[in-house]
Amino acid sequence: MSGPAAPGEGLRAAVIQMCSGDDLETNLARARALLAQAARAGARLALLPENFPFMGAEEDARRRVAEPEADSRILRFLCETARALDMAVIGGGVPLAGDGDARVRNACPAVERDGRLAAIYDKMHLFDVDLPGETWRESASTVPGQQPVAVTLDGWRVGMSICYDLRFPEFYRAHAGVEIISVVAAFTVPTGRAHWEVLLRARAIENQCYVLAAAQSGEHPGGRRTWGHSMIVDPWGRVLGCREQGEGVLVADLDRAELARVRERLPALTHRRLDGRAA
Repeated sequence: MSGPAAPGEGLRAAVIQMCSGDDLETNLARARALLAQAARAGARLALLPENFPFMGAEEDARRRVAEPEADSRILRFLCETARALDMAVIGGGVPLAGDGDARVRNACPAVERDGRLAAIYDKMHLFDVDLPGETWRESASTVPGQQPVAVTLDGWRVGMSICYDLRFPEFYRAHAGVEIISVVAAFTVPTGRAHWEVLLRARAIENQCYVLAAAQSGEHPGGRRTWGHSMIVDPWGRVLGCREQGEGVLVADLDRAELARVRERLPALTHRRLDGRAA
């Protein structure tokens, strides 16, 4: 693998796959080791999966590790680690205490290479579904976010999203013009097997941007199983890499010139006739 591209020309990015459990310190130590591995590979941006610091047997178990944003040790960990590694980090889904609500925030922080907390996106679409053998009511324990968030990291514009957001294409239109879509997830096995890859590739194709997707993989406390298959997809919808199962780091080089070529060759983003309002 060649050395990392110079700033502004390209970006070496990493997606990190984990199998998080219900011990916060163990999860943070494992995340730190995987982030360090990504940095050694030359990555200037790395994604951690949803729920990377904690995945308990019950959704509401996150309350015991959720702290206010101003006092969150998880946020401090992300800022200190990004600064120490000189690498921007998108920190999966972090449980933060809700403001005046017993439920917690499923918050995705974005940290610049100097350790500055650049943005936080709170998950807007909550996973309330009945699947064969599985029932999920995320809204019972999680406060929904109110607006999409995009952020500039290492000079690249990134539209942030969490897991179930992936099923709502109109959500990503709010990120018009971004160069990267970040997806941090803990997809279930049934939904992941059926839809994960096709949805990631669709979001890349329709928005003509790179998609970085970091996922949980394996069996977690309480028997919950997640799909894995962390992936990096280019603006033409090509899968640049996939880590199917197990913890690890996936790295690829993003090319701003290739992104521009795709948008010039097929200028679909300039041909849109609808702006999201009902007719």
